[in-house]
Amino acid sequence: MKGPLFYSKILLFGEYGIIKDSKGLSIPYNFFKGALKSSDELSEEAKKSNESLQRFALYLEKISKEDDSFSFDIEALKADVEQGVYFDSSIPQGYGVGSSGALVAAIYHKYAHNKITVLENLTKDKLLVLKGVFGKMESFFHGKSSGLDPLNSYLSLPILINSKDNIESTSIPSQNNQGTGAVFLLDSGIIGETAPMVQIFMERMKEDGFRHMLKDQFIKHTDACVEDFINGNVKSLFGNIKQLSHVVLDHFKPMIPSQFHKLWKHGIDTNKYYLKLCGSGGGGYILGFTEDIDGARKELKDYNLEVVYNF
Repeated sequence: MKGPLFYSKILLFGEYGIIKDSKGLSIPYNFFKGALKSSDELSEEAKKSNESLQRFALYLEKISKEDDSFSFDIEALKADVEQGVYFDSSIPQGYGVGSSGALVAAIYHKYAHNKITVLENLTKDKLLVLKGVFGKMESFFHGKSSGLDPLNSYLSLPILINSKDNIESTSIPSQNNQGTGAVFLLDSGIIGETAPMVQIFMERMKEDGFRHMLKDQFIKHTDACVEDFINGNVKSLFGNIKQLSHVVLDHFKPMIPSQFHKLWKHGIDTNKYYLKLCGSGGGGYILGFTEDIDGARKELKDYNLEVVYNF
């Protein structure tokens, strides 16, 4: 058995903000992928994945009993796991590129009853139903999930988040492979954990000042970045990304690994590149934007840099 491939994703804009109804834009990232496989001889890694799937199957069984709208072929899943099914994935865990999202998408594709497929007319209502199911499934891994990562992985389409209850698949300007501008991933070399970062954010949300900053600065610039990116307004986009990078450095410091604080500020001061969080932060990848990728490579020569989109 070898299931279809499900890809990683990158949330270009909207980290933390989408919890409070900012806009967001998430794109598939085909560099990393995963698929369900089965084997009689499991490697150490495959064994770990298989054991995790055993626990996941029990979790899905529990939800199915509590929620009538949540319908899976649990018996088939349990039988397959018993036979050695595991998720074979190149998606790094704790890097903000949706490793658990791809797994959730693969399980839904194989075992959900009455599943919504990519081939049908994907109305906003259907997308919300999918997002809701995926959110419940992925909560097993994160404690609380929006369901967006699995949605992106399952559909393999860019997703525009207008608000919590208003999402749609969208198109983004095609890449200019000759362009000097780029979106890139910077490897922090540290594994990040989502739950503790979200916990810090929720604590900060109890402060008046932080809430106002989120609405008046963070969400304002995030929304503007999403609009600019989708409409191809590159000049305006970089102005807004610079502002966003500044706000994150000032107010989201715990989510930025400390050894990157100086590098982050250097980008803003020199305008050579701008950094932002990729997912919840705390490690994993950092997202970068530059109008001059060669210049950015020189500035960041000590780091592993992966281009994901060219302007």
